[in-house]
Amino acid sequence: MSLTIVDLDKGEKAVIKTFTTKDIPLKLIEMGCFEGSMVELVQRAPMNDPLYLNINGTYLAIRSEIASQILIEKI
Repeated sequence: MSLTIVDLDKGEKAVIKTFTTKDIPLKLIEMGCFEGSMVELVQRAPMNDPLYLNINGTYLAIRSEIASQILIEKI
């Protein structure tokens, strides 16, 4: 079973393994969202969208649609 960022619970950490699409926004990559990066789910907004993440010390919010395309391995 492949886990994605959407599968994380608040406070859980994981390592980004790969992306299921090549259409990841360049802004995410510039902010450190690439293979091998550490990701932590900080908070979920109401209705679970967007997700507030800490990726290698950078805090950002991304939509669940994009988060579901980022495969992870939980730590």
